[in-house]
Amino acid sequence: MLFRSGTPRCDTPHSSDIRALERGNTMALTPDDVVTKQFQHVRFKEGFDPDEVDDFLDEIVVEWRKTIAENEELKTKLAAYESGEASPSAGSAPVEAPKVEEPVVAETPAAAPVASAPTNDVEPAAQSAGIIELAQRLHDEHVAEGKAQRDQLIGEAQAQAASIVAEAEQKGREERARLEKERTTLEGRITELRNFERDYRSQLRSYIEGQLRDLDTTATSSGSTPVSAIGL
Repeated sequence: MLFRSGTPRCDTPHSSDIRALERGNTMALTPDDVVTKQFQHVRFKEGFDPDEVDDFLDEIVVEWRKTIAENEELKTKLAAYESGEASPSAGSAPVEAPKVEEPVVAETPAAAPVASAPTNDVEPAAQSAGIIELAQRLHDEHVAEGKAQRDQLIGEAQAQAASIVAEAEQKGREERARLEKERTTLEGRITELRNFERDYRSQLRSYIEGQLRDLDTTATSSGSTPVSAIGL
């Protein structure tokens, strides 16, 4: 086979022809069929269905082999025709002069098939080459389209992943900023509480010391008065 779009296969001679005939494909293939042929897209895979592409290429090979067989048959008929024309011309050599013109007249229409035979031989070959060229071009276009779709999907996935990562990083930065702000606020409250505690302790100590001094003063005053009374 010329090429395959899927996994390579080892086919026996003419096995593709047998498969094509078993599918019931008896219609002649034309270049328009190659151009308008559409393959079914396969999701989650690259390119097209390999079996469908292989089957269509098998059809092309079948028609191509038919064309080659027809060319060989035309060549055989042309060789037989030329050999049949050579014997009458050889037998007409000893004939009288007036009859010599008859083979010349007979050769004139015979020249048309001889000249047209190469044309008939070239046209099927050119048609076959055109079919193969169109099929190859169609195959290349499908492969290029599959690669373009693959690259597009990869690009979209990468862009989406980058967007998700950027969004996660932004949320992480915002969360860290919020926690840092809360920590600063808590540290400020702790400092305020420590200052309040220090001031409270200082004021409490001063108050207690003042009360103790007042008690000492009161006790001293109370103790001196009785002593003076007894002395009197």
